[in-house]
Amino acid sequence: MTEDQEFIYQSIVSQMRLGFLSNEEITDNIIEEVEDNEFEDEISKKWIKATIKSEFEKLKMESKSWENPTKTEKLIAAFEELRTLNIIALHNAGYTMSDGESDVVEVEIALRENGIESDGYCFYHQQDLERAMDYKAPSLMIAFQKVNNTDDAVTIRVGKLVVAILKSHDLNVVWDESVNKKIELPGFAWQKIYDEDDDDLLDSSRVVGVMIKK
Repeated sequence: MTEDQEFIYQSIVSQMRLGFLSNEEITDNIIEEVEDNEFEDEISKKWIKATIKSEFEKLKMESKSWENPTKTEKLIAAFEELRTLNIIALHNAGYTMSDGESDVVEVEIALRENGIESDGYCFYHQQDLERAMDYKAPSLMIAFQKVNNTDDAVTIRVGKLVVAILKSHDLNVVWDESVNKKIELPGFAWQKIYDEDDDDLLDSSRVVGVMIKK
């Protein structure tokens, strides 16, 4: 591979291993990335599609050796339960902490338009996910708080609830009950493969719908 091909290849692998996008969506993203970087003379659409197909087959084969349920599946189940407990729980909320907080506020606004105020929130963002995809030392950090809250006691109450639910789903959790530290899931290796029959984990309107119906 050339240096440019290696750059695009790593982007393909990263998007695929997140497990949020179909091969068609990844293809569109990669073609756009190639065009933005003016790599068209070196990287063809044929190469992109063949590489995506090959990597997906490789991931499917790898997934056969994953534990069942995976830690990712346990986390998804934990977040689903937290939503029924009036906690906004968001997957892959933007790329940074501020992105995640903005996503939470959008959900909170939608809830309040339906006469509901959440009791708190938790999320992880894509930078957190990238650490969970580090096979040498994987871990996942979970942010938590309550919208517009300055009371440490409330913050700690939210954190304790999130920790309790995560533990109830058989996840290893480290948190010292500090308002200034995220909840850590040490040894958390992100393992997810896209399935069109799965719920869209990035659909914030679904989060609102679950919380309204709780």
